[in-house]
Amino acid sequence: MLKRLPFLCAALLALAACGHSTDNGTAATGAPAAASTAAATPAAPATAPAPTPASTAAAPAPAASAAPAASRSAAAPAAASTAAAATPAAPAQPFVDNGKWVEGRDYFRIDPAQPKYIPTNKVEVVEVFSYACPACNAFHGAMDQIQKSLPADAVVHYLPAAFRPDENWPVYQRAFFAAQALGVRAKAHDAFFDATWKTGETATYDLSLGRPKPKADWPTIKDIAKFYAKFGVDPKEFVAVANSFSVNTKMKQADDLIKAYGVPGTPTIVVDGKYRFSPSDVHTVQRAIELTQWLVAKEAAGK
Repeated sequence: MLKRLPFLCAALLALAACGHSTDNGTAATGAPAAASTAAATPAAPATAPAPTPASTAAAPAPAASAAPAASRSAAAPAAASTAAAATPAAPAQPFVDNGKWVEGRDYFRIDPAQPKYIPTNKVEVVEVFSYACPACNAFHGAMDQIQKSLPADAVVHYLPAAFRPDENWPVYQRAFFAAQALGVRAKAHDAFFDATWKTGETATYDLSLGRPKPKADWPTIKDIAKFYAKFGVDPKEFVAVANSFSVNTKMKQADDLIKAYGVPGTPTIVVDGKYRFSPSDVHTVQRAIELTQWLVAKEAAGK
């Protein structure tokens, strides 16, 4: 049975949800939407702004029931595949609206448009995610593909969510901003996913049971600091930065922006603060890549 666990976990993650918790601290529930690949299906939030109605939007599903996915690689520190400098940019694509992508079905307009997450003169592609979200772990490789597929006038940024305190998400958001402040976020990005979903070093989930551990066993920021020590960070400095006013401010700003974007769950892709979609809206990784390219071209063309 244990040998079959990675396969079963991957299958479950095709239907998994990482959505907002309800007021009583439990996951919003409902029937999961069908998915034809490991593209993850986010759940509808219980309290966030409601997304534009769509005939193919994902129905909520219980995030806590999602089993962890098999990891893509070893958890040993390695250069992150998100380092764009090492990968030549893809050629820009001309914007062509042939009716393939439909607003309100495949993607949703953010109205009113919101600021970019990080100021840039490029078209910004943001993944709203959490290291603690099993669906984000399943989609992580797809984000690498999306980044490699973008032209030079587009940039990928990661926006960590914390709307599942019942699954310890705030500590992962805090760790993200601390690692970012200390200059190790990008190079540790892939390894942190692996530590959370393969080795269990930074896991809130019990990887053998496919459900969250008892709260007393959840990793703390001090536990996570030990992981970043592998990347040359002093654990005491990491904890100090993680608990700083600056990181607290960034966490609040991230929460506010995620609400303003109307994010229904994770992972969600946001383009230039104007458009968003979830993998469940388009069903496959390849279509998620193509839609991201199309929205980038649309925004670059000023359409």
